[in-house]
Parts: sequence; C-alpha cells; structure tokens
Amino acid sequence: MTDSDGKPHRGSAAPDGEPAYADRVYRSVPGVISGVLLLAVAAWLIGDAVLNGTGKTPYVALASVPVFAFPVIAYTLRPEVRAGSSRLVVRNPWRTITAPWAAVDTLRAGYSVELLAGGKKYQVWAVPVSLRQRKRATRAQERGGAEHASRMGMVFGRQSNPVVQGSADPTRAWSDQVTTVLQEMAERNAARPDAAGPVVVSWCWWVIAPTLVGLAALVTAIAV
Repeated sequence: MTDSDGKPHRGSAAPDGEPAYADRVYRSVPGVISGVLLLAVAAWLIGDAVLNGTGKTPYVALASVPVFAFPVIAYTLRPEVRAGSSRLVVRNPWRTITAPWAAVDTLRAGYSVELLAGGKKYQVWAVPVSLRQRKRATRAQERGGAEHASRMGMVFGRQSNPVVQGSADPTRAWSDQVTTVLQEMAERNAARPDAAGPVVVSWCWWVIAPTLVGLAALVTAIAV
C-alpha cells in the first residue's frame, strides 16, 4: 500500500530486523463501481416491489434479496489481492486462498491471472485481464511509448503498487504489471523464515450460507 505521496507505507520492524511495510492491495475499481451500481438499482426495484406490490409479490421480492445481493457482493466487491512480506492472500468470490511466498510456484497472466501454488492452480478474480487494454498497450509501443514509459519511470519508479486500475506505464496492461510485481515479490520473499507453510483455502460461508437460505426462501415464496 502507498501513502498519499506514492511512497510505500512504513510500519513496524519485521521479525528479521528489516523495515515492515503495509500490504500491497489490488482490486478491480470498475468491478467495485459496477457492484455498487447493481446493488443500488436492485435496492430500488426490490423496495418498489415490497412497498407497491400485491399478493405474494412483496414476499418474493424480499426472498430475492440475499439471492441477488450476496452473489453481486461476492463477484464485484469482495475480490481482492493482498500481498505482504510473508504471504499472498487471494480473495475470490467464494474462497480465500492464503499462500506463503515459499509455496508460490508462479503467477501468470494469460486470458486471466492465475496463481500456481502448492501444486494447484487458482484464478485471481481481483485482477481481471483486459484484452482491450493490452491492444492499447501494443499500440502505445508501436507509437514509441517505450521511450515515454522510461521517462515516466523516473517519476513513478517507486509506485509499483497500482491499486487503482490505471498505470504509469502505457506500454503494459494493468493486469500484466500487477502479475509482474507479485511474481517479483514471490521470488524475493520466498526465502524468508516466516514465508514457509502450506497453502490454506477457506470457503466464504458468510456469502454462501445466506445465498442458499435465500434461494430456499425464494423457491418457497414462489411455490406457496
């Protein structure tokens, strides 16, 4: 994470005596915005159905709230990547993957960003791949964007944590830059004493359980 001046935020000292910095956080800003808009529209429509609907319409509308809201939250607001000095935490819609750096085999960006850790492959939802952005980056390279990027690097060289979906380097897509940063962190931190351990995968039950309960309530409301 960076301070307002773009420099990494310095925290307390790490166990090995090196300065500790706050975790780097990556998420899709367009995804968050779309999620907020979807929830706002849904709240308006469902509220209108509850207040003005007749018969079983209000009950069906209420039962549909968790069925709609929690998946939207899961796929738009929840995804996040948090990279610290000892581990990488990938928060996907339904699961959270915690991978110590020593367990990370590689990160790669193809049609999607993938984490290979502990002999398994995981999608990284918080860093979506934009083919349009890659095309723009290619055009920037063809127009001599590499020279422009080198000048920009003198200004933004310390800002290797593009939290927002934008970039100081016009010749590379945001997802590719984030993947490179995370891969470099994996290689640099893998030998740390506190970076060892197995990959831990946990399910996000606070999203799954209400969705299933709401689905059951919705089916019941429709059937009755």
